[in-house]
Amino acid sequence: MNAGPSPVATEAPRTEEPDPAVAETVRLSYREALRMAMREELGRDERVFLMGEEVGVFNGSYKVSDGLLDEFGPDRIRDTPISEEGFVGAAVGAALLGERPIVEIMTLNFLLVAMDQVVNHAAKVGAMFGGKVRCPLVIRTPNGAGNQLTAQHSQSFDGWFAGTPGLKVVAPATPADAKGLLKAAIRDDDPVLLIENLSAYKEKGEVPTDPEYLVPLGLAAVAREGTDISLISHGFASVRALETAERLAAEGVSAEVVDLRSLRPLDVETVAASVRKTNHALLIEEGWPSFGVTAELAARIQHVCFDYLDAPIERVGMAEVPLPYAKNLENAALPNVDRILGAARSVLAGSRR
Repeated sequence: MNAGPSPVATEAPRTEEPDPAVAETVRLSYREALRMAMREELGRDERVFLMGEEVGVFNGSYKVSDGLLDEFGPDRIRDTPISEEGFVGAAVGAALLGERPIVEIMTLNFLLVAMDQVVNHAAKVGAMFGGKVRCPLVIRTPNGAGNQLTAQHSQSFDGWFAGTPGLKVVAPATPADAKGLLKAAIRDDDPVLLIENLSAYKEKGEVPTDPEYLVPLGLAAVAREGTDISLISHGFASVRALETAERLAAEGVSAEVVDLRSLRPLDVETVAASVRKTNHALLIEEGWPSFGVTAELAARIQHVCFDYLDAPIERVGMAEVPLPYAKNLENAALPNVDRILGAARSVLAGSRR
């Protein structure tokens, strides 16, 4: 049982992470890893149930819940009306009464309809009752762009929600982390927003089969070791960062990739250790950089790594426009690998040593 929520704390406690290298693994897609996590937790704890639009009969909008209705029945896998405000509110109530609901929202954009339930109720109830009442709620939802879904369906509001005290926000980039973070979120006693990505669902990787495999909330991962520049990112931006690191390696540049995995709590310690080693920081996000995740990171890094920086911190995010439908304009607006690569070269060129 956690100690009560900490409304002002944003840095993560240091928690040892399980080593997937020593575990038995199976190769799964990102969506299959999420399904494995839910199946295991539904089987482990009868208080866990899944609810959302089309999660049952239709097997989920993105087929993440495929087969779960047949396995666990309609009491545990509940289709809802198209009313995010209503069913997120119902999930908050269920969590307050001791259940452990998982809510699937079709896209993060639709969660805006339920902002009051998430920000004013789920996130605050623990502090308002001094930790005596908890809200063990998980909200799963994809964000991101690149699928020509236009301006209202291609947004990344990670920073909006991560700025809310009392709400934990995580964004797995790999199938293994998708499983481990979702299971940890379901077992947590505070509300957790787990942000997926439409483009990540098809990504494949090795996933531990151990039903007790958990990835601690609030612990970043060094996805690739390097010595010349730190690429710091989360979610699908970490996939882009790893590809950028490969291209930089061909140019003789050793890039370290830090995958935040968790935005709140935020693991500043791992980020700072990387920047102190490389002396250069490039921050990447899928959303708008103004007032976003990379803005917060830049402030933190400047504070704890000022004497180690050999060049100004650089940031790359989506262009500051509502995303266009036209594919060529959409591609130009996204933080693609070419843009990240150009920013990395600029940071290294601006080094004072």
